[in-house]
Amino acid sequence: MNILFVSSEAVPFAKTGGLADVAGALPGALELLGHTVSVFMPCYSAARRGRTIVPTDWSVEVPIGRKLVTGQVYRATLPESEVPVYLIEQPGYFDREGLYGEKGRDYLDNCERFVFFSRAALELARRLPSEIDVIHVNDWQTGLVPVYLNELYRGHKNLRSTGTLFTLHNMAFQGKFWHWDMLLTGLDWRLFNWRQLEYYGHLNLLKAGIVFSDLVNTVSQRYSEEIQTPEFGCGLEGVVQSRKQDLHGIMNGIDYSIWNPETDSSIVSNYNEDTFVHGKLKCKAALQAEHRLPVRPETPLIGMVTRLENQKGLDLLADSIEELLSLDVQLVVLGTGQAKYHNLLEDLVQRYSGKIGLNLRFDDGLAHRIYAGADLFLMPSHYEPCGLNQLICLKYGTVPIVRATGGLADTIVDSTPETLAAGTATGFSFEAYTKDAFLACTRRALGQWGERVSWRCILRTGMRQDWSWTRSAAAYVKLYECILEKHSEAVCA
Repeated sequence: MNILFVSSEAVPFAKTGGLADVAGALPGALELLGHTVSVFMPCYSAARRGRTIVPTDWSVEVPIGRKLVTGQVYRATLPESEVPVYLIEQPGYFDREGLYGEKGRDYLDNCERFVFFSRAALELARRLPSEIDVIHVNDWQTGLVPVYLNELYRGHKNLRSTGTLFTLHNMAFQGKFWHWDMLLTGLDWRLFNWRQLEYYGHLNLLKAGIVFSDLVNTVSQRYSEEIQTPEFGCGLEGVVQSRKQDLHGIMNGIDYSIWNPETDSSIVSNYNEDTFVHGKLKCKAALQAEHRLPVRPETPLIGMVTRLENQKGLDLLADSIEELLSLDVQLVVLGTGQAKYHNLLEDLVQRYSGKIGLNLRFDDGLAHRIYAGADLFLMPSHYEPCGLNQLICLKYGTVPIVRATGGLADTIVDSTPETLAAGTATGFSFEAYTKDAFLACTRRALGQWGERVSWRCILRTGMRQDWSWTRSAAAYVKLYECILEKHSEAVCA
């Protein structure tokens, strides 16, 4: 198959979240399965930093309202692959410090920026040498691509039978704009109705992608079910329910060439499922020393690598953390986010000297050291479409404590007498989003930590899990095949 992957970000060129990890890894995994894949993304200023991108002879011209906007096309490849990445440059839109905003505020012209990118992607797609079988689009920034394909580009030879898959990475971000931004799209106003592009008087680009794509998927099976409810649907649960027969859940993967304690160059001692006892002890001691914590192997060390925001359960942690730190534990936190959580954690460092290590920044190397050195890992998320941290933890033999939501529920098997006996337990989970439920689960995990034999069984079970991108890519191929079948039937008809 010839697959075009359209994303507003991709590792290593630009990243704000998990979407970039998917766009940077899934295309390469699809290539290894024998498919032809290309990636389209904006050419942000960040994409140029330390990267080799070369100009092509291609340019695109897109009508935006009453003006024509031109973009130049650059080319690179995804690391460790032959997958071409086409970066669409338009300095007025993308030569900025941030991807979507700065200093906590979205750019006011985000609608215009991604109207341009969505239509420019199709302008570029029709110039590729081969017919495209499937365009895989992601989140609100590319939600107009299926609309443009159906309304304006279906006549082009490369796109006559092209199908579309729309992946929802996070329903909370929808690309909602005022109704007059319809003028920027160049689309007919007949589409601005409650069944298609309109949402309570606004233009909604996430809704556009859901409605117009052939198939829709989320990044875990549980999340595909949750977004059909008012609690997680963010107002679009009815729209999602209307596509229920076309909705699927596929868990993201992780790149084991990067996240593997046996080969990780960022940690002080490499280990695997047979040698983790001594390897993790060395990594733990190094992590404790790095944060000026007492080097005590008998004290459980809890790690947390996260955005410091409510979605990640920071409000729940804030209510519970004093009681958590009153236990015989140490805590190492890495992340940035809301100022109130920065202030809370900084205050706790002063009050609980020798119990908490705090890093209010992004540090990839330190993240690796936390995954390897911690005994347990906290993910008390309010909601979590997929989650990658818990998958990394499993590989590193660091037992996750999670709230059973979204991808966390799909990937972590709670440790109970039954799952321990069956050899399937991989972590600890709780259902209710309450302080009592969180602390009870944490105490249960700490109690199990003292049972060395069963604890090591949990670690080994987790380390043997396969959450590779090869696994996920095979599931995506099945969806692409369904889309191809749908369009071949339409052509035959």
